[in-house]
Amino acid sequence: MDKFYYIYTYGCQMNVHETEKLAGILEKRDYKRAESAETADIIVFNTCCIRESAEQKILGNIGAVKPLKKKNKNLIVAVCGCMSQQKEMAANLKKKFPFIDIVFGANNVEFFGEYLDEFLKQRKFVNQVIDDKSYIENIDKINVVRDNSLYAYVNIMYGCNNFCTYCIVPYVRGREKSRKPQEIYGEVKNLLAMGYKVVTLLGQNVNSYGLDDSTDGVDFAQLLDTIANFDGDFELRFMTSHPKDLSDKLIEVMAKNDKISKSLHLPVQAGSDKVLKAMNRSYNITHYKNLIKKLRQAIPNITLSTDIIVGFPGETEQDYQATVDLVKEIKFHNAFVFMYSKRKGTIAEKMEDQVPLNVKRERIHNLLQIQHEISTKLFENMVGSTQRVLLEQENNLYYIGKVQCGKVAKISKANTKKLDLGKFYDCTIIDYKNGNLIGRVD
Repeated sequence: MDKFYYIYTYGCQMNVHETEKLAGILEKRDYKRAESAETADIIVFNTCCIRESAEQKILGNIGAVKPLKKKNKNLIVAVCGCMSQQKEMAANLKKKFPFIDIVFGANNVEFFGEYLDEFLKQRKFVNQVIDDKSYIENIDKINVVRDNSLYAYVNIMYGCNNFCTYCIVPYVRGREKSRKPQEIYGEVKNLLAMGYKVVTLLGQNVNSYGLDDSTDGVDFAQLLDTIANFDGDFELRFMTSHPKDLSDKLIEVMAKNDKISKSLHLPVQAGSDKVLKAMNRSYNITHYKNLIKKLRQAIPNITLSTDIIVGFPGETEQDYQATVDLVKEIKFHNAFVFMYSKRKGTIAEKMEDQVPLNVKRERIHNLLQIQHEISTKLFENMVGSTQRVLLEQENNLYYIGKVQCGKVAKISKANTKKLDLGKFYDCTIIDYKNGNLIGRVD
């Protein structure tokens, strides 16, 4: 009889890629992907803990599995990832949800198969949350089942050394450790040979790749330059970048290589130097603005996105206005704006002058509205430009794909020759409608 799995994934692209590894482990044990949790024999929650809202959503979704467990007593429920890596979280999860069968942390994903085997043999709760961060040595040798045949993620490093005062990642992911460049080169070459068209290099802070002296002197700019010179028609992306480590050398490499995406995500988090210092971000707004200036001088057509936290402890109306002013000045194509939420174990959790919830809500609503107007104007300004689009699907009316900044582009079939899915085309943008770019391929 066939066995089926269903994985809930929360959080960043790192988690998405780890889910692909969890799927690989399960499929090696003859499980097949289920269409829904209701038809699964095992449900896995791959969790995130960077924001309180994400954690509350996860807890709610775990609770919703209880009726499924009641209906099918053989259903296996597993929880893993950053949330379960937190101190005492495994015990708290089991107490709150007694029907959970397996809990393991972000540091020992590679052993999920063994934990599953152990549970199936003994039918007793398996709790394996370890602090040892040496998992990097083997996690990238796991068979990966990717969700998409065109887009692929590749981890180049793990962990984080920055200790931003609001962030729990260094506590659950550990210190930075870079993969050997030859391992990365081999993985990317295999992906390109398999037909993948967009490869995204992943790390909590990709710009600090190689600073842990484990890459034989290869830094991130060199790594990127080498991969960009591989044979094939593909696009190379990376995330996430930290402003304090983005070098002139990296900007030069981005500018000269056509295969490197001209879209960059560069989190600023706040527009006030006082708030940035309290966040321990290790740069000021002058430095950030200079980076943007250098990027736009070297890559005039670059599209920029960012992360912003509203309502950090001690943020005054003046500090908030500095963020608004920065957003208006830089004009990001997209900004991911979040309300600050306390994270247990971080320095900011105990800071005084916590901003009231109603003030945070008002500020985030206002900033999102401002950013929406900026984004709309920028995408409208793309009309008349030529954008490289990767076609992913089609319907009766359109070929549909994405340009480098992730925006959907639709190409009418009415006046277009036959196009092939899975290929790049130069597309002339003729309109911007309902949040989508409308294009033409001549």
